[in-house]
Amino acid sequence: MQRYFEFQRKITALKEEGLAILDKADSEKRNLSDEENTKLEEFKAEKQKTERTRNEYVEAKGLQSEIANLGKRDALKPDPEGKNAKDDDAELRSHSFMKWMRHGRNGLSDIENRALVEDATGQILVPEDIMTEIIRVLPGLTVMRGLVTPRTTTRDRVRIRSLTEVSMGWGKLETGSDVTETIPVPAEDWMYVEDLTGLAKIGRDELQDTDYNLKAFIADSFARARAETEDTAFAIGTGHANQQPDGIAVDAHITNVNLATADAIVVNDLINLVYTLPAKYRKNASFLMNSQTEKAVRYLRAEVSAGYYGDYLWQPNVQAGKPNSLLGYPVYNQDDMNYPADEVVAKNIIFGDFKAGYRILDKAQMSIARLDELYAESGLVGFLAYFRVGGGVVRTNAFRALYNNT
Repeated sequence: MQRYFEFQRKITALKEEGLAILDKADSEKRNLSDEENTKLEEFKAEKQKTERTRNEYVEAKGLQSEIANLGKRDALKPDPEGKNAKDDDAELRSHSFMKWMRHGRNGLSDIENRALVEDATGQILVPEDIMTEIIRVLPGLTVMRGLVTPRTTTRDRVRIRSLTEVSMGWGKLETGSDVTETIPVPAEDWMYVEDLTGLAKIGRDELQDTDYNLKAFIADSFARARAETEDTAFAIGTGHANQQPDGIAVDAHITNVNLATADAIVVNDLINLVYTLPAKYRKNASFLMNSQTEKAVRYLRAEVSAGYYGDYLWQPNVQAGKPNSLLGYPVYNQDDMNYPADEVVAKNIIFGDFKAGYRILDKAQMSIARLDELYAESGLVGFLAYFRVGGGVVRTNAFRALYNNT
């Protein structure tokens, strides 16, 4: 209601300015001057324009019954709910966006058209409440987003600067202890934000059905489609040269730990993998592997004596929603990764601290282009969704990879 009261106050102010001109001429017992007539016409035109905008706003927000109950004096008071105008604008944007989804530009009033926000390419930005819902459900649909803390950016690429580790030593300098010297070596790289697009086609009849929960459909459908596609890229994406994120399972800079026997994982391979990772990363480390690899690992038991075996290394988690464990560390599945039976030279298991070593970048908001004509013969309307997202390894030493060196 805050916007409504602002319109009302503006209309009242315009009325009072016009009356002031008339009162002044009356008190001086004269006709209006040309300048006063011009001002009076300007006030009148502006008042009529504001009234039209106010009426469009009332219709768009469905406030007719509420406004009808307000008296003239009450309408000029501050919003009784103390609602912030910013929140009111967000509601109008969301309402206008959903109406645009159903009916297109031609189905919107002037105020609803103005409420839509476009990006630099002319596509409509998805309102914050829908975008927030998409982002909220993504970690539950993906593996990598659950392991990594995503960051937002406004840029197309982000500079990654680093220095070699600093060495330190004990001892008092005044008693002659040597200073542990370090010569920091700077390094620089770039992480790029890539384009991720998706297309949804919805029947015209479904769009115009008022009982159809379009907002829930948009949030759920695009979240699921995005989750599957980006999770694959975070695992095996081939990098900026191919307009994809850098996949962790194909990163050439991660240190490999070779299988003792090609195409087969044994207990010692996993133990070696864990203990080649620096201790500072082991305490928050997890395993990432194909579910077929996990299946093979489930059979592994250490031989305690000839012909006698101890407990399985893999242990199920009895608490709902928690991952299984291997050698005491959580296990997560990413089925786009290779596994030993593939008989290829590849990283089969990634072990490391994903929060410290991998970064996901999200840029700005999701935007949508409405395709009215392209699928018109089929009675469909297309919606082309446009995301910007990137990912890559930022600390290679935070990971080790079990390597099938066939």
